[in-house]
Amino acid sequence: MPELLIEIRSEEIPARMQVKAADDLKRIFTDGFTALGLKFGAARAYSTPRRLAVVIEELDAAQADLREERRGPRVGAPEAAIAGFCTSAGVAREALQVQETPKGNFYIAQIERRGRPTTEVIAELLTGALWSFPWPKSMRWGAEAAGPSSKLTWVRPIHTVIALFGGDVVPFSLARNDDTGHGIRAGNVTAGHRFMGRETFEVSGFADYQARLRAAYVIIDPDERKKIIWADAEKIAAQAGLEVTPDPALLDEVAGLVEWPVPLMGRIDDAFMAVPAEVLTSTMRANQKYFALRDPVTGKMAPRFLTVANLLARDGGAAIAAGNERVLRARLSDAKFFWDQDLKATLESRVARLDSIVFHARLGTVGEKVKRIEKLAVEIAGTIGADPTKAARAALLAKADLVSDIVGEFPEVQGIMGRYYALKDGEDAVVAEAIADHWKPQGPSDKCPSDLVAVSVALADKIDTLTGFFAIDEKPTGSKDPFALRRAALGVIRLIVENGLRLPLRPLFGAVADSLLDFFHDRLKVSLKDQGVAHDLINAVLGTGAEDDLTRLVEKVSALKSFLETEDGRNLLAAYRRASNILRIEEKKDGARYQGPADRSLFAAEEEKALGARLDEAMPLALAALRKEGFAECMQALALLRNPVDAFFEKVTVNADDVALRANRLKLLAEIRGALDGIADFSRIEG
Repeated sequence: MPELLIEIRSEEIPARMQVKAADDLKRIFTDGFTALGLKFGAARAYSTPRRLAVVIEELDAAQADLREERRGPRVGAPEAAIAGFCTSAGVAREALQVQETPKGNFYIAQIERRGRPTTEVIAELLTGALWSFPWPKSMRWGAEAAGPSSKLTWVRPIHTVIALFGGDVVPFSLARNDDTGHGIRAGNVTAGHRFMGRETFEVSGFADYQARLRAAYVIIDPDERKKIIWADAEKIAAQAGLEVTPDPALLDEVAGLVEWPVPLMGRIDDAFMAVPAEVLTSTMRANQKYFALRDPVTGKMAPRFLTVANLLARDGGAAIAAGNERVLRARLSDAKFFWDQDLKATLESRVARLDSIVFHARLGTVGEKVKRIEKLAVEIAGTIGADPTKAARAALLAKADLVSDIVGEFPEVQGIMGRYYALKDGEDAVVAEAIADHWKPQGPSDKCPSDLVAVSVALADKIDTLTGFFAIDEKPTGSKDPFALRRAALGVIRLIVENGLRLPLRPLFGAVADSLLDFFHDRLKVSLKDQGVAHDLINAVLGTGAEDDLTRLVEKVSALKSFLETEDGRNLLAAYRRASNILRIEEKKDGARYQGPADRSLFAAEEEKALGARLDEAMPLALAALRKEGFAECMQALALLRNPVDAFFEKVTVNADDVALRANRLKLLAEIRGALDGIADFSRIEG
């Protein structure tokens, strides 16, 4: 079956948009073909700074012919209903047939439609893609772009469009507005690299397209460009006795800036190496897209950088590297000036200036927030075994670097700079590290602090933010979370759970405890779901939702999960459901609620006697284990119930003719229900 090749070549597409745009273009075609009943094989998307490309293999040449019998209104129905059916089916009134059925006679339409050629479908889908592509931002361009009739937009001006199906050009043209002849036509022509392969050339299919682009200095696969960049960068660094500092996000971005990547090494002036490495790498990364290098032995940043050029220079890249060194020198001169200025003042002297920075109009200044954090950090430190004095000191200084010149220029190094300034001022090293770490963790991949002083301050900062915004009813709604409260809650969860802290949250949450705990429980479900734990297990352990000890909660969930993965656990859950269902039915019928304990003297069958004895044995063990938080032991005790429960349901008739015996057996079922509900709310467990 034929192959489809689509390429849309334009001016430079922003790097952050390229991969998603290529995937969107592929999706437009694959979803469209699927919806129209066209079968196809592998589909691949490619992107470079100047083109999006899609290749779809083994695509049907045409839609299959449609033969369908559609039943319409009953014979004798109003003419308007019959006419409407004819219109929807696309048949004439006289073409209708009558079908006899046990429910009466109905009109039948025999519908036959020839399938459209795939070239028509491709042109239709390409038109839709060009008119309504989901770019985050787009633009009008060309001589008529300023006119009122200009309608077509794209992320950047389009140069050419390739649409080849089975090696033939798909008939396609598109006017860019309603009034002029300016438009876009599909062809088989493209061009290579902007500087090294600008001549246009024809292609006959994907293999030819890929090979001729490579000959014209264009590598269309972004993953291949990344591999080339990283391999060459590592080779260049190794030749200098260094290694490249890994930065996957920067690698993704740089691969979207070049069609023919050529890594080059540059030098950083020694005078700038006195500036903290985090500041140097921040400006190199954010402004110049440079990779930092480091000494493989010490791990310290080296006075070198790697840039990735987009061409093969005649001088081997010497002039390009020198030009980048000049640009970087200007950038780093500013950073060094800010650093030198910041060193003239102590970190503590900056604290007073926080009173002039508004944190939130209804929550006061950053200075006021610092006072709240300081108080809360001391309370938390006393609970988790941290040094309250050091926690208070770290909380006081934690936000002070916000008013430094460096952080004003490079906000991403806040906290980190506070640590440098604190150490320069002679602050305790534990305090300095707590200042750096109090922002953490900021995401699922961010390292979680483990020093208890740092943990105290980090918790205090996040809890103050959460309680403050909940108090003024600025809670997250739907997908909107302007104050990043979900991230703050997940940060608190990680700080507590990963450090195994026993920290009751309700006293720290104050007046908003109920609503904030509900919010935390929802966040915990998200966190545990990412670890493969079903949300219903959390619901079962939460019960009334009053649990505010997250470590206890997670340990209990883990024990329950492990228990239910065993045969004993699964069978006991099934028995619980069976007992609950019987009780629900009989309680509704009797208008009464049955509760244990059952009267052991009324037991008649050996199986109910054995079950009663095992309940008397297992439940004290389970509850004792629960009280001392031996959750695994608790589940082991519950497992003792499995065999006698199975035997009871197999041999004993609950709804006995004897009224007293029936009631007593229902109470025994209530004991089973109550015993398990005392451990967790098993009724909330799904599946």
